[in-house]
Amino acid sequence: MNEKKELFENAPIGKALAAMAIPTIISQLISMIYNMADTIFIGMTDDPYKVAAASVVGNVFFVISAFTNLFGVGGGSLMSRLLGISREEEAKKVCSFSFYGSLLIGIICSVVAFLFADPISFLLGASQNTIGYCREYIFWTVFVGGIPMLVSVSMSHLLRSAGYSGKSSFGLAMGGILNIIFDPLFMFVILPAGNEVTGAAMATMLSNVIAMLYFIMEFVRLRKKSILNINPKLMIPSASSIGSVFAIGLPSFLSAMLAAIAAILKNNLASGHSDIELAALGIVVKIDMLPLNIGMGLCQGMMPLVAYNYASGNYKRMNGFIKMSQLTGMIIAATCILIFEIFAEPIVRIFIGDATTVAYGKDFLRIACLATPFMINNFQKNLCLQAMGKGKESLLLAICRQGLVYIPILLLANQLFGIYGVVGSQAVSDVITFVITTIVYGRIYKQLMADTPKHEEDF
Repeated sequence: MNEKKELFENAPIGKALAAMAIPTIISQLISMIYNMADTIFIGMTDDPYKVAAASVVGNVFFVISAFTNLFGVGGGSLMSRLLGISREEEAKKVCSFSFYGSLLIGIICSVVAFLFADPISFLLGASQNTIGYCREYIFWTVFVGGIPMLVSVSMSHLLRSAGYSGKSSFGLAMGGILNIIFDPLFMFVILPAGNEVTGAAMATMLSNVIAMLYFIMEFVRLRKKSILNINPKLMIPSASSIGSVFAIGLPSFLSAMLAAIAAILKNNLASGHSDIELAALGIVVKIDMLPLNIGMGLCQGMMPLVAYNYASGNYKRMNGFIKMSQLTGMIIAATCILIFEIFAEPIVRIFIGDATTVAYGKDFLRIACLATPFMINNFQKNLCLQAMGKGKESLLLAICRQGLVYIPILLLANQLFGIYGVVGSQAVSDVITFVITTIVYGRIYKQLMADTPKHEEDF
């Protein structure tokens, strides 16, 4: 643990943030690439209905991610804060509790997917043209692969929170690379023509299984020299720790779940126009994940550093990590906007050659990318609040961003401007949320600097 304490406490701000964030960013990018790979390989069929199906069931991953936040982010944030006040034994119990909580949620998701595959598909935005493809994808990725998907992502959060960002990122990256390799194998070699969506789903499932096995082996290997632990005998932490896990995990879960609901609603609105426009929107969502995933990787790498230094009372160092991540995030956002505005059409053509889909896609991309700087900034401030244990404030901002602001704007914009309103609503809502988030975060930060909190009470 001494090596990890050095990283948290004494390493230069830039070096420490890079050590935690760069591996996370790389794994986020590889995960993004393998999510794109499904769309790219399916797009090679030039069948907009298959691409639309892939877009629809892509929201399944948003839902799964929401559940991983419940224990992965909630437990991980508390683990870092417990390390900051040298409560290693309690941190081990929180780690085990978070692992088995994730496992239980994975089992529930699998059962629900098996029993309600068709209703879930229609809820996500499937049509009669795409329902068969959606059904197969959900069967393999959620019923068969839901447990390894949810557990592996949750374990990656816990690894990162203990200071093992490189190992966390390697596991996610390995799963992504394997998926890219397995995709064409299952889609064009093993399965007969016409089963490309099923092949992509099977490839995703298998890569997640292998990633989960890697994470379990790492936890077992590191159990004697770290707080990482999956011993069922240590799975019950104190009542205050359980409350703290949910105080942070619940807002993170709710934020991701509201985002999933908003994405589902957006798909349903788009499919109400046509499956072609839905396919174009699905492609743009995948492309626009580039800056967001980089920003998420940056902020997730920052979060344990902020949590640790908040708990130990080193606010100057904590503030250094916050400011550096903000500046880096804005540089990333500006660069991506410039690239997308100039090269929108050739970027969309990477995914599909259908002329009508490309025409919609290039317009959609140029509009959607404008939300990026506000989205990253909102995400960064919310994760800072979670790192500090400010669950109520984080919950408020989560509800504001996706519920109170985005969904009403999305519905109104669809009525006023059609499909282009659907695409542009994210940018409008993120600007409004940016104002709200900045005000809330600013007040909390000023209070933090004025008052010395009793950290033990935060746990």
